[in-house]
Amino acid sequence: MPFMGGMEAHCHQLVTALVARGHEVTLFASGDSDPALPLHPIAERHYEAVLPWAQWHGTRDLTAFQDVAFGHAWDEIAGGDFDIVHNNTMHPTLHVLAKRDRKPMVTSLHVPPFAGLADSIAANIAAWMLQTTTSQAHLATWWTTPPDTASVVHNGIDTARWQFRSTGNGRAVWAGRITPNKGTAVALEAARLAGIGLDVIGPIDCMDYFTDHVAPLLDEARVYHGHLGGEALVDAIGAASVLLSTPMWDEPFGLIAAEALACGVPVAALDRGAMHEVVGDCGALATDAATLAEAIGRARAFPRAACRDRVTREFSLTSMLDGYAAAYAAAIAGARASSCASTTEVLA
Repeated sequence: MPFMGGMEAHCHQLVTALVARGHEVTLFASGDSDPALPLHPIAERHYEAVLPWAQWHGTRDLTAFQDVAFGHAWDEIAGGDFDIVHNNTMHPTLHVLAKRDRKPMVTSLHVPPFAGLADSIAANIAAWMLQTTTSQAHLATWWTTPPDTASVVHNGIDTARWQFRSTGNGRAVWAGRITPNKGTAVALEAARLAGIGLDVIGPIDCMDYFTDHVAPLLDEARVYHGHLGGEALVDAIGAASVLLSTPMWDEPFGLIAAEALACGVPVAALDRGAMHEVVGDCGALATDAATLAEAIGRARAFPRAACRDRVTREFSLTSMLDGYAAAYAAAIAGARASSCASTTEVLA
């Protein structure tokens, strides 16, 4: 995975929730992952610490690093007694290996259909290889007519962690990687136009963007707090009166928006990707900074309890796990049916 963010949080939460349900789980990941997880290291350190994606993506060095790491994982999978592989990576070769070895695999597609991954999925169709997307909007970017192997499983929110707050502090909050496709500057401009304070949280992923477009819009009311994690991030999100979400691309889900809703924080967002699907009737959508400024006032009028109810109804961990369980069962059944068909052909 190229970034420290939603995909990694999703994987951590999924593993933890599956274990809590009584499943035996092995996590193939870098050795510097959370030691509390059932971890089987496939590299000493995650590649962002060794070969940062921003500088090394598309290079032979990073490709070789990934090939070796995922090769170690597949050697263990092929020789192990696993019922199902849940693939949360973007590595195309895993689809070739799963088809070759007839290993039931469910792939969570967290990203748009870039060429290498999309081509590998299309070339390795099998009844035991299923795909899930995080929203109907995301599904439509992958297939005009979705195949039988594809389904939607919304991301699940840990509502025990993202706890409800009955009141806000009168300020807006924005959280994410500070980079052009996250639209941090748009949020700051909208907050200025709306006359509301804004707390900006997240790592600086593009220093030029921060220096040229974000920093000039910061002032006493609109403040950058750096990269927060853990309970500090939960507290900062939950304390706000409104979350600003400003994707400049067709984001497949928008995890931070759902997390804010779980805290009772309504959302004012740019209408891109799955944002309308996540926010629903618990926020207001816009097209640019000016309309986002107007949307802030409308979003703040939504009852905080209704925001929480939407998440518990639509984006619970239980719903996510039930969706994945159905996909696991279908992939396993597909592998068994294929094995039986192959045996019949040999005997015939």
